[in-house]
Amino acid sequence: MSRAKMPDDQVRQFTIGKDDAGARLDRWFKRHLPQVGFATVSRWARTGQIRIDGKRADVDTRLEAGQILRVPPGNATPVGTPGKGERARKPLTEEQIQLAESMVLEKDRAAIVLNKPPGLATQGGSGTHEHVDGLLDAYVNEGEARPRLVHRLDKDTSGVLLIARTPGSAAFFSKRFSGRSARKIYWALVVGVPDVKDGLIELPLAKQPGTGGEKMMVDESGQGQSARSRYRVISRAGNAAAWVELQPLTGRTHQLRVHMAAIGHPIVGDGKYGGQAAFLTGSISRKMHLHARRLRIEHPEGDMIDVTAPLPAHFAASMASLGFHEEEGDLPLEPVKLVDEKTEQKRAAKAHAKEYRKERRGERRKRVDGGTSRKPTGKRASPKAGAKPAAGKPAAAKSGAKPGAKKPAARTTAGGKPARAAAPRKPAGPPKAKGG
Repeated sequence: MSRAKMPDDQVRQFTIGKDDAGARLDRWFKRHLPQVGFATVSRWARTGQIRIDGKRADVDTRLEAGQILRVPPGNATPVGTPGKGERARKPLTEEQIQLAESMVLEKDRAAIVLNKPPGLATQGGSGTHEHVDGLLDAYVNEGEARPRLVHRLDKDTSGVLLIARTPGSAAFFSKRFSGRSARKIYWALVVGVPDVKDGLIELPLAKQPGTGGEKMMVDESGQGQSARSRYRVISRAGNAAAWVELQPLTGRTHQLRVHMAAIGHPIVGDGKYGGQAAFLTGSISRKMHLHARRLRIEHPEGDMIDVTAPLPAHFAASMASLGFHEEEGDLPLEPVKLVDEKTEQKRAAKAHAKEYRKERRGERRKRVDGGTSRKPTGKRASPKAGAKPAAGKPAAAKSGAKPGAKKPAARTTAGGKPARAAAPRKPAGPPKAKGG
């Protein structure tokens, strides 16, 4: 986006850049002139004060690269300037700038790829003041928009983190993450050795109630969100620990951590989900051993971003202590079956309809329990002795369960054949690390 130089009390003109091609007019204002509210934009459009290439425009008009946008005077503070009600960000210290620069793996016009260290949060929150989002000003050049996050890693998880440099690239990358075309490969050390060496874990997840912080749990009641994770055992250290490659096929909070703990092999150092059983004795660090090793995602200009992040010091030391060799770990990246946009829309509509039906059932139950349901006007005829049930409608079992119904369970697949996942088991005591 380029801007003509004019006094603030005169009409402004902006040239639409490639990143804003296809965006709605109101979306452009939200990106570049957030101080101008939607009501103001609507009034300007309705009264003909906003013009695109000299023609009147509506708030839902789609923009094209190279067009000239005319904006009336007033409330047109350029992007990057704090507006009314916004808190100005404090300048970064020299140490913060050095930390930001030390994390960079790759950088171009559309993206910055970082190697996030463990212990640094991705975003701020209650009591969290140091985070990646707070360091993004270190990557801003004069006249550019502030970079923005498009995905996140847990605070104690290290590795590849993608940052979008422009609003257009942020929208592009976000669509790839939501469409599951981005490939994320994690390395982890886990307690024990899974029986199935190449497995798929399918367990729905939900937020655990009654917890002070953010914690998830397996929930097969029908209310949980579907979650799928693949794991492959790379190497093992006797029966004490294994080095695994993990691929989240969905993007739920703490998904990999919950799934590995659920099959009885918590990630080393993950006391939140593995308890004391998640810690090994000896020289193995008590920090969490989960690392976003590789990210492969399309680039807005047509090629691919394919980046590998080196291990943090504590992870590399534990690998050496257990006898693992890093060069053995980068397994071939298998192709993923993509889901087209129409299929995603159908799935979303189906999920919405399912949730709506659940809510309606709840309302009907409330009406019945409250005594507001209509009373029957007559008695239902009792079936005669020896009468057969109607064709196609077998009599229900007394317990209310359908004949032959089975409770859904987690499963892993080995060689393409489904197998039930092992029930969560707790070791008798913290296992000792052994050489492989």
